[in-house]
Amino acid sequence: MIITTTDPMTGEDLVNPESKPFVVEGQGHLAIKIYFESEETRRAYLDIEVEHPGIDFTVNLDNPDPNVADYN
Repeated sequence: MIITTTDPMTGEDLVNPESKPFVVEGQGHLAIKIYFESEETRRAYLDIEVEHPGIDFTVNLDNPDPNVADYN
């Protein structure tokens, strides 16, 4: 698990994060535990809507360079 002790909403580094609210994003060894300064900043983080590129975006702005090999 990856652990971050910088509140993503305020940018503040947290001292003694064990007593702070947190969120775990993902599962397994790639999960991320994110600590927050307060329940207020945790709630603000959780209130951010997630974009779903396959659903939310109907226009593809990809403009690949024709000189680059396609390795797919």
